[in-house]
Amino acid sequence: MITKQQALEYHSLGKPGKIEINPTKPCMTQRDLAMAYTPGVAQPCLEIKNNPADVYKYTAKGNLVAVVSNGTAVLGLGNIGAAAGKPVMEGKGVLFKRFADVDVFDIELDTQDPDDVIKCCQLLEPTFGGINLEDIKGPECFYIEETLKKTMNIPVFHDDQHGTAIISAAALLNALELVQKDIDKVKVVYSGAGAAGIACAKLYLSLGVKPENVLMVDSKGVMYEGRGDTYNKYKQEFVRKTDRHTLEQAMEGADVFVGVSVADTVTKKMVQSMAKDPILFAMANPDPEITYPDAVAARKDIIMATGRSDYPNQVNNVLGFPFIFRGALDVHATAINEEMKIAAVKALANLAKEDVPEEVARAYGVDHFRFGREYIIPKPFDPRVLVWESTAVAQAAMDSGVAQRPRDMEEYKTELGKRIGKGRVFMNVIHDKAKKARKRVVYPDGNSIRVLRAAHIVEHEGLATPVVLGDRTEVEALAHKYELDMSGIEIINPATSDKLESYAELYYKKRARHGIDMEKARWTVQQPSYFGMLMLEAGDCDALLSGVRSDYPTAIRPAMEIIDLNEGIHRASALIAMIKKDKLYMFADTAVNVDPTADEMAEIAIGASHVAKAFNIEPRIAMLSFSNFGSAPTKQSRKVRKATEIVKEIAPDLMVDGEMQADTAVHAEFREHYFPFSTLKGAANVFIFPSLNAGHISYKLLKELGEMTAVGPILMGFSKPVHILLRTQQANEIVDMTAIAVVDAQLNEGRRG
Repeated sequence: MITKQQALEYHSLGKPGKIEINPTKPCMTQRDLAMAYTPGVAQPCLEIKNNPADVYKYTAKGNLVAVVSNGTAVLGLGNIGAAAGKPVMEGKGVLFKRFADVDVFDIELDTQDPDDVIKCCQLLEPTFGGINLEDIKGPECFYIEETLKKTMNIPVFHDDQHGTAIISAAALLNALELVQKDIDKVKVVYSGAGAAGIACAKLYLSLGVKPENVLMVDSKGVMYEGRGDTYNKYKQEFVRKTDRHTLEQAMEGADVFVGVSVADTVTKKMVQSMAKDPILFAMANPDPEITYPDAVAARKDIIMATGRSDYPNQVNNVLGFPFIFRGALDVHATAINEEMKIAAVKALANLAKEDVPEEVARAYGVDHFRFGREYIIPKPFDPRVLVWESTAVAQAAMDSGVAQRPRDMEEYKTELGKRIGKGRVFMNVIHDKAKKARKRVVYPDGNSIRVLRAAHIVEHEGLATPVVLGDRTEVEALAHKYELDMSGIEIINPATSDKLESYAELYYKKRARHGIDMEKARWTVQQPSYFGMLMLEAGDCDALLSGVRSDYPTAIRPAMEIIDLNEGIHRASALIAMIKKDKLYMFADTAVNVDPTADEMAEIAIGASHVAKAFNIEPRIAMLSFSNFGSAPTKQSRKVRKATEIVKEIAPDLMVDGEMQADTAVHAEFREHYFPFSTLKGAANVFIFPSLNAGHISYKLLKELGEMTAVGPILMGFSKPVHILLRTQQANEIVDMTAIAVVDAQLNEGRRG
């Protein structure tokens, strides 16, 4: 429960409010100022004067939305005025930025005259790529949006109308699929005839609901002919000839209830009177027309959605407006039309049927989500919504002729991946490579639900052919508990495998001079970690991922005992890929070598260069120290200098230099000014640390304090693809490591060929 004081402190502490403006270009020197303002700014001004479309090229218009409100219908607070509504509009800006990287100016207008709102928006068209109307009371909101759509050449979208309509429509399509009802046959009752209710009804009609199957209820009851009221033109479309005059009567035998009205208008008795497998969307905020517990207590066969986050199936507008505007802005759409809205509906409905990433479930404090009665729409924090919905909207804009900038959808998906951040663009490279030649990957930790989830995703997405080790009954019971389909995944029990004797002999040959006899070998190879490693050594799989159930030294021991190192390599090592938005850096060694020698540091650097190239990154290697090119000659810094010389001798084509400090490695201008002799050009992207202390501490700090994503550890030096997972890694991280292991196996096969 959020208290009044907590909410006030959140908005007031530090900088007041929730938003600020940051420049996107450098503004540190006199030259920067001259470029940003006069005289440099004159050049783009003249280009735009000659070609108005260039405003999208030289300004932020293409990523800028105005959230416009007059404060006449703010949340559940009513007509509280423009200034009082400003915290809500700032919050809207935060959501735009957080979920779709869209910039926002919130504009609160001190007027209740709809024509003033219209005129203001029209005058602002040169500034913005789109207008999001917000918290404007009806029926004025209809008139404002209609007029602006007719008179403006940028997208105008009243979220209070269409947001709820789009999200609930996606939920409706999936709910109807679950209960096996046809949309053109269901009877639908709407409680609430304001902006959201009318928009929901219109959109549902576009999707196939028949007009004769619709009853709409306002504050006076069912809107029927002969009621004695004069309906405005927006309500008139939903006036029906019927003898059902109350909400209670309307709900008898109804298949669907859509509530956008007020709390406590629906009783258990009303729910019980609905048709078989009723679909009930009680979306009044903050309290629904009937509470979730009461509704499910009334009917066990119900599919229920609310606007609340503490119950299943939250109809949350944040699933709509950020991504709809993202798609519209990116094709320079002149409008958000019906086709684009329907595309958003179908994208959300289809996404809900996909396997849900584990990090999404964890964000909501549950083990997993799966398409069904309690999961019919995606969660707002699902990062895939941006790609699915925005691309669908952009494509619909192009298909319907309102896009001024056609896009290649595959390139656009990559661009959206960059906006998501967390380096998905880099991991997508690895995923795409993995899918081109699937490999057989074994997971010894079959008793881990994280591993089973990862194996399920890997098989479903075609990244690899997964093999899970463990007792079949136990593995299948665990999978069943978490509703995972294991039908496409091979399960091997090491203790009963017909390979047991041959693997024992192989292990004995490897370790006979290390105190291992055949009896001990037979016992050892029954352990999944050893059995899996022997599968890899024998060529019965292509790669292995192990370690989520043990500490790193224990997990890597079977690899050290069984898998040979590559020719010329004296020590295995580990690399972490550190990712922040669209930048990727390689850190090594971060897991294996406590105090590597100069020769070992050179091996680590060359190995890291190979990993960087697998990510399609041209390596620029910095050999790190506390010294800059001999400025502090000590035993430690001389080791780094010698390692640099070895790398240059062995791999003269690599761009590498050292010893150097970390800031010298990152700041190319500083290095070029003070150390013009350096052979490293540009900012380094591969960092080789002089000790495990330095590497491990650095990556952990950047992960926690620098909000960077760590992918790895990626083991280097072994002759076969083996990677040791960390005990903290979740299913999505294991999936990424699987893709890396598959690419490793592909490269290994190429080297053998």
